[in-house]
Amino acid sequence: MALFRTRLVAPLEYTKKTWMQLWVAATLLFLYAPLVVLMIFSFNDSKRNVVWKGFTLKYYHKALGNDSLVEALTNSLTIAFFATLFSLVLGALAAIMLWRFRFPLKGVVEGSISLPIIVPEICLGVAYLIFFARIHWPTGMAWPLNLSAITIAHITFCFPFVAMVVRSRLASFNKEEEEAAKDLGASEWQTFRDILLPHMKPGLIAGALLAFTLSLDDFVITFFTSGPETITFPVKVYSMVRFSVTPEVNAASTVLIVLTVVLTAIALKMQGVKAIAEVH
Repeated sequence: MALFRTRLVAPLEYTKKTWMQLWVAATLLFLYAPLVVLMIFSFNDSKRNVVWKGFTLKYYHKALGNDSLVEALTNSLTIAFFATLFSLVLGALAAIMLWRFRFPLKGVVEGSISLPIIVPEICLGVAYLIFFARIHWPTGMAWPLNLSAITIAHITFCFPFVAMVVRSRLASFNKEEEEAAKDLGASEWQTFRDILLPHMKPGLIAGALLAFTLSLDDFVITFFTSGPETITFPVKVYSMVRFSVTPEVNAASTVLIVLTVVLTAIALKMQGVKAIAEVH
């Protein structure tokens, strides 16, 4: 009978198998090859991306010297900042409310909060367009108030994602720690600040990063709610690639990719420091 026994393989041992390594390499190649090609051809000394003619940085200087492109990137970063800030507050409050309290129609409220995640973006874009048109939202305001319509639309789209991430983090919270703090005389604010908030911090960081990236690269909702003076970076790139994909567009996209990677690294670093502190 010993001849028919099969040896159990530990999960980590699969990483040593050749077929698993090839599968992971193929997956990473499929995911990141387009980004690598885009970044490489941003240094191409040619107006056409299909032919490599040498290394140059002139298209980075050209992209940074393009006032309309820089303005669009500034608008995107401004919208993403305010959308992330408000989405973080609303998402955290919604997550705490759904996690802590029981009230009538809680399932309906939870479903309505998750609705922007389920509904297609094209429907949200049309809905926001009709809504702002019906209430006669003012236009022609000074910067950054002229970005308010896009920012409001991004907040309503992003904060459910923050609520989802933060609530999943709260699911692992030990309520006995909160009760122990109250038994020792801590107030509600002290308990929240010293016990609950540190536990929520990794979820808040992840939610903020998710909201920022969702707002930064959103095209559909922005396309319906933006005006001629409120062009964002994705809409500007779309208008440029309608004619041709130039190394200038590649250079601007590379800057955006590097910015996103840096923010992700900072967020992961902060979460790593927090995890080490919790262990010790």
